[in-house]
Amino acid sequence: MKKVVLAFLTVFICSAFMSADTFRKVNNRSFTKGEHLLFRVHYGFINAGEASVDVGDTLYKVNNRICYKVNVHGKSTGIFDLGMRIRNTYRSYIDTAAIIPHQFYVNIQEGKYRKEERVFFDQKQHRVKSEEKDDKKEFETPNDVQDIVSGYYFLRTVDFNKLRVGDTIRIHAFFDDELYDFKVKYRGKDEVKTKFGKIKAIKITPVMPANRLFDGDSSIRAWISDDNNKIPLKIEADLFVGAVAMDLKSYHGLKTEPKWY
Repeated sequence: MKKVVLAFLTVFICSAFMSADTFRKVNNRSFTKGEHLLFRVHYGFINAGEASVDVGDTLYKVNNRICYKVNVHGKSTGIFDLGMRIRNTYRSYIDTAAIIPHQFYVNIQEGKYRKEERVFFDQKQHRVKSEEKDDKKEFETPNDVQDIVSGYYFLRTVDFNKLRVGDTIRIHAFFDDELYDFKVKYRGKDEVKTKFGKIKAIKITPVMPANRLFDGDSSIRAWISDDNNKIPLKIEADLFVGAVAMDLKSYHGLKTEPKWY
């Protein structure tokens, strides 16, 4: 009996000193701090804008977790900047181990439209709070919920070699006070022409719900490099007002030196 009691006390004491941290551990071989990607947005041969995606050089502690700070900036250029000036910023603090967000910030300036919002994720309690001016809301969320920036980085950690063509990747996402069951279909291996030459790529297509912007449920097609980095090389989107494309323009700070040449 004493041995049973001793064993019980040992387990109890050890468990008291164990971390209650139940966050998942994601194997990330694709990105690290200091990564910079710059994209050209265009309608055919006409430049429409630029988008930069940067993983900060410094790590931050948010909710007592070590995080990457990722900034995404999009802006209109040229004649499109005269028609409707766009200056959009998205920022996400992404858990370096679990690849989930702990904070999210968005600042949208499109013509006269303005939106600024902060979102706070409690991944342990499965809740999220959003703050926009004096409007504060709280929502329940599923496990490992993503924002639109962190969801993209999680996709880069997926081992596509373990998928079959047509398989679907599902991601729970929270954006603009809504929860989405986001789906991405794996379309197989491909080769895409870029300014860096022809590059072996993985093709994926987000499954789009019915909306007023994109034309069809497979209206977005993305090609990501078929290497450890898995960076976007090209994105095409069919809109009701025409087709738009985004191409990789420059990069530096990749975790693995690409072998594209």
